[in-house]
Amino acid sequence: MDFEYDAVIFFAPDIVKFTERQKKDGADMKIVKVINNNVVSSMDNQQREIIVLGKGIGFRKSSGDEIQEERVEKIFQLSTAVNSQFERLVSEIPYEYIKYTDEIVKEAGKVLGSQLNRNIYITLTDHLHFAIERHRKNILFQNALLWEIKKFYSREFAVGQYAAAMIKEKEGIELSEDEAGFIAIHIVNAEMDGGMEQTANAPEMLQDMLNIVKYTFHIALDEESLSYERFVTHLKFFIQRAINHSYYPAEEHELYELYRRKCPKAYACAKKIRRYMEEKTETLVTDEEVMYLTVHISRVIDRNHEQ
Repeated sequence: MDFEYDAVIFFAPDIVKFTERQKKDGADMKIVKVINNNVVSSMDNQQREIIVLGKGIGFRKSSGDEIQEERVEKIFQLSTAVNSQFERLVSEIPYEYIKYTDEIVKEAGKVLGSQLNRNIYITLTDHLHFAIERHRKNILFQNALLWEIKKFYSREFAVGQYAAAMIKEKEGIELSEDEAGFIAIHIVNAEMDGGMEQTANAPEMLQDMLNIVKYTFHIALDEESLSYERFVTHLKFFIQRAINHSYYPAEEHELYELYRRKCPKAYACAKKIRRYMEEKTETLVTDEEVMYLTVHISRVIDRNHEQ
């Protein structure tokens, strides 16, 4: 399935707060529609539709029945535009897959130390279902970006490996490294809050920009150096800003001119990256971004010249 999502998701203890707020406003949580044994729809106190998940929450239930709070595990609050699509997704996918995604997201939080976009509960669940069904039919996909993912998004790939190990334990299916890489792309996407197609291109874009620096200066970058690590980190966030159309605003014109004069070779290389990014993402890269690229390129080049 391929569609847009817009979701707010409540978890314990937020679920407790949510249900308490419902009661305070005089609105008991009642079933509007039973989607399956584990998923029902309801209304919040502002008459917005919510999707409520929990093991057995819809079993032998009907419209108008009160929802058993002790069974509530997650509440999805969706935009009107995607309600029917999301209902179809959760009605077609086994409830266990949503729980697998929950475990993966928790592991990602530990490994990455940051919160992911909550839409991953939808997109990754859909992907896991598709991947497992493919493997059962012995239909295997090769991940053309696996090398770049492992190299530049090693922590996200580690989460993908964790997911693969969990699927093996739960489903008895051994997902390949390629599949771990696909899961990693979903994690990167949730970090960047961008579209899957653009995020899937991020590792390739990162490698391309590093190659621009290598070929411009005819050097092999010192991948063990701190300046290289900082440059790669900067490029990752640069890609994220491009995907989200949120470049640094052009406010430091004097500093821009200073670095343009002070580091002409690094500046010329930064302009090449600017042209590449503008063509790749159809966005206009600001002078501020070029200035920061110039600083990082200058540092990484100086580091290599010291060798």
